[in-house]
Amino acid sequence: MFKKICIIGTGAIGGYYGARLAAAGNEVHFLFHSDYEHVKTHGLKVESVRGDIELKKVNAYKSAAEMPKCDLVIVGLKAVKNDILKTILPLVTADDGQVLTLQNGLGADDEIAKIVGADRVLGGLCFICSNKVGPGFIKHLDYGKITLGEYATDFGAKGITPRLKALSDLLTEAGIENEVLGDLLLGRWRKLMWNIPYNGMSVVLNATTAEMVADKTLRPLFRSLMAEVQKGAAAFGREIPDAFAEAMIEMTDKMTPYMTSMMLDYRAGREMEVEAICGEPLRLAASRGVHLPYLDMLYRELTHLNLSRKSL
Repeated sequence: MFKKICIIGTGAIGGYYGARLAAAGNEVHFLFHSDYEHVKTHGLKVESVRGDIELKKVNAYKSAAEMPKCDLVIVGLKAVKNDILKTILPLVTADDGQVLTLQNGLGADDEIAKIVGADRVLGGLCFICSNKVGPGFIKHLDYGKITLGEYATDFGAKGITPRLKALSDLLTEAGIENEVLGDLLLGRWRKLMWNIPYNGMSVVLNATTAEMVADKTLRPLFRSLMAEVQKGAAAFGREIPDAFAEAMIEMTDKMTPYMTSMMLDYRAGREMEVEAICGEPLRLAASRGVHLPYLDMLYRELTHLNLSRKSL
């Protein structure tokens, strides 16, 4: 079903999963920007807790127009770059191809559906500690599971479809841990249970995950933000139990010390995924009459820092 695979955004996420798929023998085509020349000469390297990968020969491209049409297009770009997808996706997606977005937050599925059609969009939620540390060089520190779901325009739950199962089998054969979820929107709200308090607060606090969990006085703040995510999800008929929140906190306590993606972007002077991770959930909750004051404050703080990031 997925004979040709295309990776759009070969960074910490797309590069890691794409390398795993290629190492398993799949035909994978990678779109690069600044790393193109390096990868063409030296290949793609992944240093991973699950086993290192070194691809000496890579199907690397610097332009989407040069790429073949693929059965599966995996979007690993940061959501802030989604404006370029309207040009890229029609060039690389086969007539019956599927698009899997591995992006954070809410709203990306809707944007991609407008380009390729809602019936061709799959969503993936990655829980992974992975950083791009150099040209064509990715360091995978911990975790790596992808939760997969079908996109629905009406916030509905489409269940587990045959193509979702086929995608899961593809990932499993490549050694990528995954699970299928019949309700993508529920999965996205669950992911926000971590991304909003830990990814967002890491920038405001200028702290790694280890530094945040070491300060026990912060725990009530993280839990309050999680409670608001639970309220936002409930406004759309999705229940996230308290036990899930406690499990998130416990898991983060044990996590390999990690600098979040938002913190890395901020320190590098890049635009952060503030709208996808904080802004869109805040607006969606408000559309159902639910006010989330802690998230509103965090969103305003991160928006200010986003505007000032280039002065660093």
